Amino acid sequence: MNAAAGALPDPYLDWAHAQGVPIIEDFGIDIRKVPVAKWDRYGTLGALCHLKGRDDFISIFAFELPPGGKSAPVRHIYEEVIYVISGHGSTTVTAADGRRHTFEWGPKSLFSIPLNAVHQHFNGSGREPARLASANNMVFAMNRFRDDRLVFECPVDFPERMGAENYFAGEGEFIGVRPGRHQWETNFVPDLSAFELKAWAARGAGGSMLRFMLSDSTIGAHSSEMPVGTYKKGHRHFDGVCVFAVTGKGYSLLWRDGDPDYTRVDWEHGCVYCPPDSMFHQHFNIANHPSRYLALQIGTVRYPLLRMKREIWDVGVDRSVKQGGAQVEYEDQDPCIHAMWLKEIAVNGVASGMGEFIDESGFRGSAP
Repeated sequence: MNAAAGALPDPYLDWAHAQGVPIIEDFGIDIRKVPVAKWDRYGTLGALCHLKGRDDFISIFAFELPPGGKSAPVRHIYEEVIYVISGHGSTTVTAADGRRHTFEWGPKSLFSIPLNAVHQHFNGSGREPARLASANNMVFAMNRFRDDRLVFECPVDFPERMGAENYFAGEGEFIGVRPGRHQWETNFVPDLSAFELKAWAARGAGGSMLRFMLSDSTIGAHSSEMPVGTYKKGHRHFDGVCVFAVTGKGYSLLWRDGDPDYTRVDWEHGCVYCPPDSMFHQHFNIANHPSRYLALQIGTVRYPLLRMKREIWDVGVDRSVKQGGAQVEYEDQDPCIHAMWLKEIAVNGVASGMGEFIDESGFRGSAP
């Protein structure tokens, strides 16, 4: 499909519309409910999920493998990280020397496809479909090269991206740096909901977090968890950070300086959203168990890729806005934020664990 007369060209969108699958665009998307159709390119069912806060680097595809089904074997010059929404199955990755790595996945598994490696997905159930969310930089590759032959037919191999042999077995290497920078290098995390994260007190209320280096790619991944009865500090950053709910239940508030109201996104496993550029946002746990999420974006601590990413990590994402950073400390937030959250957890019979971080004496009557 060619761009309309007078319109600026967008090779990725032209390619997307030519795929013949649904294109879903929204502020937040529940990938469990996205309608899918036959996607010849990948040999399975699928849809394109375009979040309104996305950037020019990260795309999200939804893939569905029918019961007992499999995808076509493909390779591509874009990088890809996959989060399993539902179902059980396996993936086979073929190295340049012909060796095959096969691993089994289930709900909440996280894995990556090494750059341009031939791979194929299989649904291990004969009764239930399996649904995968693919976060990838196809949009950047397509807009850069403007030719899907190069994207899908490039013959160059990148054996160094395969990593160590045990990276496909769910093992990896911990790289300790400091809170907020600790990393786990691997290709496969069998169950992200159970993986041990590391404490990051500066981000708020006893929370924890860990960054993942997946197939040595430039797609950054990190997972954060909020304990019961807590929430994160407000913060902002560049667009393109795709946030997937993993465990628990909650909501996020989004706002810009001067906004009279907040935009609210409710989430649970299967939902993804992407805060727009420089828009403050804050994550709240309202469940009676910890809530965890996964964030995927362009640029890693190892490969920031963009100057703006390097700069924000140099400053520190947990520095207060009063010190030139991008984080709103609890004492500086709008009091109505805490009052709203207290009412939410009261409905679910959850007690506040925020007393040591916020003086709640002025909120009596709102707490459970």
